Amino acid sequence: MGKFPKDFLWGGATAANQCEGAYNEGGRGLSSVDVVPFGPDRFPVALGQLKMLDCDAEHFYPSHEAIDMYHHFKEDIKLFAEMGFRCYRMSIAWTRILPNGDDAQPNEEGLRFYEELFDECHKYGIEPLVTLCHFDTPIALIKKYGGWWMPTLTTVRCCSSASGARSSTG
Repeated sequence: MGKFPKDFLWGGATAANQCEGAYNEGGRGLSSVDVVPFGPDRFPVALGQLKMLDCDAEHFYPSHEAIDMYHHFKEDIKLFAEMGFRCYRMSIAWTRILPNGDDAQPNEEGLRFYEELFDECHKYGIEPLVTLCHFDTPIALIKKYGGWWMPTLTTVRCCSSASGARSSTG
């Protein structure tokens, strides 16, 4: 039986909407995944068959707490290191960096969260591999432009991702 190459990046992956929680903390804006409830309305909302642009008291929203990595990332990254991870594929919540999706300036509190998370990864020799979009769109942009099928929203997405990004590694 063969062995993995010495430089093989053993690791794991998460999506911000599945792990971070803290959906309304640190200046983060409301995202499309934040209004997808658990239960019978989940798929109709996720597929756009049922329009939900805000949260209500009638539903439970899994992304609101998720696994609460926002508050526990140091313990989580330490566990990754104990498992021998050398890389961590993660997504960045668009609305944690640009709360409305097209903000002129990035949310410093959101940038600080990711910088601290990257620093924690590097402390343990784990290389972060970042996905800029993983199934989330700012609700403010959906209200403003309608959705992904609108060319204006696609343009805003590309420009916001490029201008709102900042490298934590220099």
